[in-house]
Amino acid sequence: MPIRKHRKRIALGAVAAALAGAGSAEVNIDYAEVIEARPVYQVVSYATPEERCRIERRPMHARPASATGPIIGAIIGGALGNALGSKKRNKQVGVAMGAALGGSIGYDIARRQPGRDAAWREVELCDTVENLRSEERLTGYDVTYRYGSERYTARMREHPGDRIRVRVRVTPLG
Repeated sequence: MPIRKHRKRIALGAVAAALAGAGSAEVNIDYAEVIEARPVYQVVSYATPEERCRIERRPMHARPASATGPIIGAIIGGALGNALGSKKRNKQVGVAMGAALGGSIGYDIARRQPGRDAAWREVELCDTVENLRSEERLTGYDVTYRYGSERYTARMREHPGDRIRVRVRVTPLG
């Protein structure tokens, strides 16, 4: 007989013997006295997103009401360009370049500096942050109980009360 078939017969024989032995056992339901039931807790952590907002007061960026800044910048830039130019042709180019550059700088300065009459607005700015929380949750009870003269322990989902049901299997010894 091949080894493979021999192993299958041994395994089937063991299963059959176990079933035959189980058939001769008698199963009864009885009650056991609960000695102690201690609650079991587990710490559970979780993150919850939370939006936090604040109000900030900011100047409204509008074009300057006055052209004074660009005009003064152009005059100063033109004067500098004129002073730096050494020849007649260079003076004309220096005046034009200095006026353009001075006007641009004057405009930027006037735009960035809110005046006394500048308009302000309130802006709401929000960020999302993660709040880490943890809590203890009841996961069950470690129960110590007595059946006959023996003590046993088990973890149960719910509090058992004064007594619990137990399954008792009786099998012959011979």
